[in-house]
Amino acid sequence: MSQSNKMSVMQLTILTAVNMMGSGIIMLPTKLAQVGALSIVSWLVTAVGSMCLAYVFAKCGMYSKKGGGMGGYAEYSFGKAGNFMANYTYGVSLVFANTAIAISAVGYACGFLGTTLNPLFTAIATIGVLWLATVLNFGGPKYTGGVSSITVWGVIIPCIGLAVIGWGWFSTDMYIANWNVNNMAFGEAATNSITMTLWAFLGMESACANADAVDNPEVNVPKAVLGGTLLAAACYIVSTNIMFGIVPASELLKSTAPFGMVFAHMFGGTVGHIIMGLMVLSCFGSLLGWQFTIANVFKAGADEGYFPAFLQKITSKGAPIVGMVTITCIQSLFGLMTISPSLNEQFETLVNLATITNIIPYLLCMAAIIVIMKAAGHEGSELKTTTFIAFIASIYSLYACYASGFEAMTYGAIVTFLGWTLYGFASDKFDLEKAKEDNSKIA
Repeated sequence: MSQSNKMSVMQLTILTAVNMMGSGIIMLPTKLAQVGALSIVSWLVTAVGSMCLAYVFAKCGMYSKKGGGMGGYAEYSFGKAGNFMANYTYGVSLVFANTAIAISAVGYACGFLGTTLNPLFTAIATIGVLWLATVLNFGGPKYTGGVSSITVWGVIIPCIGLAVIGWGWFSTDMYIANWNVNNMAFGEAATNSITMTLWAFLGMESACANADAVDNPEVNVPKAVLGGTLLAAACYIVSTNIMFGIVPASELLKSTAPFGMVFAHMFGGTVGHIIMGLMVLSCFGSLLGWQFTIANVFKAGADEGYFPAFLQKITSKGAPIVGMVTITCIQSLFGLMTISPSLNEQFETLVNLATITNIIPYLLCMAAIIVIMKAAGHEGSELKTTTFIAFIASIYSLYACYASGFEAMTYGAIVTFLGWTLYGFASDKFDLEKAKEDNSKIA
């Protein structure tokens, strides 16, 4: 790529922030309302933890010579088993996450149409949205990318708009009244919301994929990743906290479309409906892109021999249709299994599961950074600094696991243990020759 065609640091920073924002924030105010404005503690903890994770991922992307994303990074320290587990748990987390995104779309669509659905019909509508996104992805990556790059502004515009103009409706008295609605202790408030705030930053690991598109990547990629994460954090923190100064937390807690409700309070029902419509489009566009991404994650694993060969199949337009259909069938099952009395409870259950399984590849990559950097010949103060940051990121990730609750940890552990079993069934393709060599040495 010529120098003139490369992105500036600012352009890459904005791109990184946009990739993270997607649909992660649009249902968060409802969850955060359980704590109140004190949930800013969770945002601040998550912002620091996410910046540490993002920094290490940037270093992984710059110095790793293996392909395959997080799986390739993990392989440096954990071999083929680590590569498999990183790709497997990441793929599973996206299965959960996309079901949660579809639920967000249903929630905002209900607000837009002025209707409510019982738990069964919510699940049916969620499944319908998932299948619609899958079918539209049959057009291939060019179509998917074009749609997603437009629809993402449906969430960015309301968030930035609220952060800029919402101060005109902000009431200090309202904010104080919403500060700690359930009289939680400081630590309990942080723990209560930590998985939900981390959810908003999922996707930061993809930022280093653009290293070749910027000048001087060893210097500029970490700047862009940290700047993008900080930009997203500022947008999240400001927009959600302004809400607590505009409407009562009790109203946010009951809402299935919190951004639409706040804009309706500020400008009337028509503007609120427009915001709801934008959020529905953004959610669906994000779902479209991530459904395609899941299929490609499993396709990459199938190419390496980790997953069944049928997941490798793609059409002439580059769409892994067989994989997408298979994954959507599994998501449909999860949609039925997680039926809850309220849409918000179902959303929270899926987000916790997605966060837990997504943390596994995070921990593997944080642990592998020392080997990655030493193999690339980057030691000294840079290695010490990166190792310290990776340690902080790992502690934060483990804290997020704890904060997700024992139910999510239990189900996440079962999914992870299943992964080890599945790797055992496929490991003869990678480990058989080594096992034979070891046996011959012993003999």
